[in-house]
Amino acid sequence: MEGVGINGYLAVGAVLFVCGVICMATKRNGIGVLMGVELVLNGANVNFVAFSKFGPLGLDGQIASLFVIVLAAAEAAVALAIVLNFYNNHLTIDVDRANELQG
Repeated sequence: MEGVGINGYLAVGAVLFVCGVICMATKRNGIGVLMGVELVLNGANVNFVAFSKFGPLGLDGQIASLFVIVLAAAEAAVALAIVLNFYNNHLTIDVDRANELQG
C-alpha cells in the first residue's frame, strides 16, 4: 500500500490557502482576518514540506517552513497588539472603522 503522494499534500495546501483567502476577504473583525492569514501561511508551509519530501529541495523546504512559522508567530503578536489597542480606543474590532488610523 502506497502512502499519500505529492498531489495529496498540494491539494491540502491549496485548500488551506483558499480557505485563508476567503476568511480574510469575508471577515469583518480583526481576529477573523488574523485567522485567515494564519491559514494562508499554513497552506504555504504544507507545500514547503511536500516539496521538501518529494522534490529537490531536501531539508531547505523544512527550514523555510520553520522560518515561516517564526514569522507567523511574530506577525500574530504584533497584529494582536494592534487589535487590542484599536479595541481600547474604539470599543470594537470591526476593520471597517480602521480608516481612522491614518497618520
